[in-house]
Amino acid sequence: MSCGKHHDSSNCVCDILNEIVAAQNDVLSDCDTSCEQSIGDLLGDTGGSGRDTVPVILYCKGDCKPFKGYGARRDSIQDIKASFYFRVKDVEDDCCATIELLRDPADSCEDPSSPVEQKTKHLRATGICISVDLNCFCHVTCLPAITALS
Repeated sequence: MSCGKHHDSSNCVCDILNEIVAAQNDVLSDCDTSCEQSIGDLLGDTGGSGRDTVPVILYCKGDCKPFKGYGARRDSIQDIKASFYFRVKDVEDDCCATIELLRDPADSCEDPSSPVEQKTKHLRATGICISVDLNCFCHVTCLPAITALS
């Protein structure tokens, strides 16, 4: 099954993230493998599973290393946070996306050096969003669907 079967921007990462946005907005999908499986888990067999997010890890073109995003809450600019895990908020036709940093509230490491250093047991939405050009990525890993919004 090709990635991004419902979209065709000629960018696989952009297409997959478009599918995730669609699923997160309760659009039905007939997915069954990899990212499609996570989308299916998000939707559940009966159209809803109580889950609201497919966490993703993005890999940069060239070095193919996991992308780490940084940001701060509006009321705490001196408290910069980093994460390798994201919730897709929106994808534009030009493959510009808004993604939200996901973090485990119990994780005290504000700047992990790899995804395996970051706690993931209770990933939650942070409210910290960044804009990215999906043309800069060559790979996306979808994790099992979770409930990240509180």
